[in-house]
Amino acid sequence: MSEALFRMVCVPGALAGAPDGWSAALMRDGELALRADASGLDGIDAVAHALGLGTVSLVRSEPTPAQQDETVMAYAAALPLVWLDAAFSDPVRRWAHDRGPMTLLVEVDGALPDDERRRVERFVSLLGRQTE
Repeated sequence: MSEALFRMVCVPGALAGAPDGWSAALMRDGELALRADASGLDGIDAVAHALGLGTVSLVRSEPTPAQQDETVMAYAAALPLVWLDAAFSDPVRRWAHDRGPMTLLVEVDGALPDDERRRVERFVSLLGRQTE
């Protein structure tokens, strides 16, 4: 991959149960940063294996939810963002609505359900078509 078309932030558990190859295909044109969850290093390792990567990026943890949100928003920079999380604050929703690059917020607590996985696929597909 030369330059990422989008960034994605999630916990490893959000990608658990995805069909074989789904994560790798999705991230072909993207950049992933994981947030730690209860699965710890095992979960991060599973994602790295699913993506066929020797290394993965992590979003640092912060002492408060608001600071954690700020860190993720800073990571997004000027790229479109897919953000999978258990819940989003009103400031995050406003930021996502008001920022220039497209942003997809997906509330998920655990594995990403099939309908949400298709929603993410459509979003990423749309980004790809915009660059053609």
